[in-house]
Amino acid sequence: MLVDKQKIIAQGLSVLEIEAKTISELTHKIGDTFYEICQAFLQCEGRVVLTGMGKSGHIGKKIAATLASTGTPSFFLHPAEASHGDLGMLTAKDVLFLLSNSGETTEILTILPLIKRLGIPICALTGAPHSTLAQASDHHLDISVRKEACPLGLAPTASTTAMLAMGDAIALAVLEARGFTVEDFAKSHPGGKLGRRLLLKIEEVMQTDAAIPRVTEEVLLLDALVEMSEKRLGFTTIVAKDDPHSIVGIFTDGDLRRALSQNIDVHQTPINTIMIRNFTSIAQNRLATEAVAIMEKLKILALPVINTEGKLVGALNMHDLFKAGVV
Repeated sequence: MLVDKQKIIAQGLSVLEIEAKTISELTHKIGDTFYEICQAFLQCEGRVVLTGMGKSGHIGKKIAATLASTGTPSFFLHPAEASHGDLGMLTAKDVLFLLSNSGETTEILTILPLIKRLGIPICALTGAPHSTLAQASDHHLDISVRKEACPLGLAPTASTTAMLAMGDAIALAVLEARGFTVEDFAKSHPGGKLGRRLLLKIEEVMQTDAAIPRVTEEVLLLDALVEMSEKRLGFTTIVAKDDPHSIVGIFTDGDLRRALSQNIDVHQTPINTIMIRNFTSIAQNRLATEAVAIMEKLKILALPVINTEGKLVGALNMHDLFKAGVV
């Protein structure tokens, strides 16, 4: 089947423009009710339970997953299954978060009286502020859209995008209010590359002991170059003569290029006259991702690693992080 290329492209652009405009218009709807829903989630002693049918249900599953991974215990309850026993998953300490564009979803209306008897807070996102579900909720946020991106005006498109975006806004506002950290996030993401990136510590990937490029401060530049060549980390640390763990400076490949451009004699120049004394280091108990952030910000490729007492215990370069799957 041949179709007009320009027509297909134009339709794709139209969908994105409509959905982008829909999200932009949601900013006017973040106010008191948004705050009340976030507050209800923060005060919840149980779980935030999402429910919705059809496309709203799919969005509900994603929002529940986002909440659960960002510090708010949450799960999705299928409204049709709820009326066949799964309603027992709800407890008096939970908060119900219902999603329905029409606000008249039959499966939710069926279980609503039983939910009301539990006396739990009900929050809702609907596209119909005067609907039954909107009126029955304690906190209702209107996410109605001007039109669907579907050219037939039938398939939920802009409305589900609005629902998902508002769910993300709520989840991340609650995350911020909780003071949720990278370390907290890592605890719920132990698997796969993401988990490794978030959980891996510097001490697990750094070079240690004899692999650390290290020369004492009284040696010549030539000796430092030999050490750099042997250890192949792109730099060497310079330590005190009487303490191999007392780091006093570093010297990098970049410093070497600058030195050579000034015709410095590698056979005559003491390393302590050209080493970098004001250098950046990182603690061994920090996350490997923090090392990546520092290197990218400072546009450097290696770091000396210190312990809590400021003593040299390791060396790290971008290649180590790459091999560990952090980059």
